[in-house]
Amino acid sequence: MQRKALGRGLEALLSDRVEDGRWIEEIPIDAIVPNPDQPRRLSPDPQGLDGLVESIRSRGVLQPVLVQRRSEGSYELVAGERRWRAARLAGLSTVPAVVREVSSADRLEVALIENLQREDLNPIEEAHAYQRLSEEFGLSQEEISRRVGKDRSSVANQVRLLKLSPEIQAEVVAGRLTMGHARALLGLKSAEEQKGLCGKILRQGLSVRQTEEAVVRARKPEERKRGAQKDVHLQAVAEQLSRALMTRVQIRGTAERGALVISYYSLDDLQAFADILSKAKRADRR
Repeated sequence: MQRKALGRGLEALLSDRVEDGRWIEEIPIDAIVPNPDQPRRLSPDPQGLDGLVESIRSRGVLQPVLVQRRSEGSYELVAGERRWRAARLAGLSTVPAVVREVSSADRLEVALIENLQREDLNPIEEAHAYQRLSEEFGLSQEEISRRVGKDRSSVANQVRLLKLSPEIQAEVVAGRLTMGHARALLGLKSAEEQKGLCGKILRQGLSVRQTEEAVVRARKPEERKRGAQKDVHLQAVAEQLSRALMTRVQIRGTAERGALVISYYSLDDLQAFADILSKAKRADRR
C-alpha cells in the first residue's frame, strides 16, 4: 500500500479540527510525555529555545501540539516537542493540544518529518532520520529529498556520515567537527586514518580546506601503490607477448590506455610480425 506524502502527514492529522477550536483541548503539561520515536538523540538545548519561550510568554502557544491518549489523564506527544518544552520553560501549566489516535507508523513518520522540516537537527541526527525513512518506509533518497525539500545529493552526503566511526560521529554531534570536516574524512578508507586525522583537526584547529589537503596527501602513497600494481600486471602481459613473438615488447601507459612497442631488427622481422597479425585478424573473422 502506497503511503501518503510524508510532508502532509502532520497536516492530515490536524485537519479534522473545526474553525471554532472545539477539537482543541487545554491539557496539563505534566500529563504529556515525549514521543519515544523522537529522532533527536540528545535533549534539546534549553538555550536554543529562548526565542520560542519569550514568544510563548507574550503571545501564548499559537499552534497546538498533537498528542494521543495513553490512559485516563495521560497523553503521549506525537508532534510539537519544542513547543511543549518551551511552554514548560515559560511556566505554563497547560498547552493547547489536538487529541488523536495515531498508529505507530504514522507517529514515527510525523516525528521524523516534523524534525527534518522544522528543527535544526545536528548532521548525525539528520542522517539517522533519513536512514530510518529509507529502511522503515522503503523510500529512495530521491523520494526523501522531494518530501523534505532538499536536493538528493544533500540527502546522500548526509547519510554517508554514518559510515564514520562512532567516535568521529560523536565529535560532529558535539559541534567540534563540522559537516565539511566529516565529509573530508570520508575520503580516507581506513578507520584508523580517519581517527588519526580527526585527532589532528581537533588538536591543531585545521580548517575544512586544510583537512581536504591532508586527505589528498594521505591518499597519494596509496595511489602510487595502485599505479605500481598496474605496472606489474602490464609487465607480465609484456613478457607473455615477448615470448609469443620472440622479441622485446614494451607496454607504455596504463591498463586503460597506452601504446604497445614491438622491437624488430630487420625488414624480415617486421614482415614476420605483420604476417602474424594478419593471420590473427583472418582467424578472428572466421
